[in-house]
Amino acid sequence: MEKAELKIDYILYRESYPEGYEELCRAALEITENAYCVYSGFAVGAAVLMNNGEVIRGTNQENAAYPSGLCAERTALFYACSAYPEAGVKAIAVAARDKGVEVDEYVTPCGACRQVMSEIVGRYHADFDVILIGRTSTLLVKASQLLPFSFKLGDTRP
Repeated sequence: MEKAELKIDYILYRESYPEGYEELCRAALEITENAYCVYSGFAVGAAVLMNNGEVIRGTNQENAAYPSGLCAERTALFYACSAYPEAGVKAIAVAARDKGVEVDEYVTPCGACRQVMSEIVGRYHADFDVILIGRTSTLLVKASQLLPFSFKLGDTRP
């Protein structure tokens, strides 16, 4: 038997955004207005900063035939990687509003979104920043740290 410890490094900001990511964070919060969340009232916005400087935005898209909708993170990441397949991802910022009000504490990506982020790390052989935004706290963590035992096929990881 071998025992190991898992450590996750992150930075917690109180009532501020990470330096250099202020505009990206504002973009994520602003795009929540475009979410299609007529069933839950929980609007999520994501803004992806590509290595080429492009910013791609996405929102959650609900559907009456649950779970046919899609999270904001995957909406933005899939579009970003489709539009700029060679660029790679530098960062993603995620914000949410509950019934029109910005959430106090940051919300974390679901398991499917974490798996997609892990796949993107492997695809580009480069980690990227994940910024989770709340009104009173914002968390900065590396994508690779959100799902340390992710599913993978073959040797696609750095």
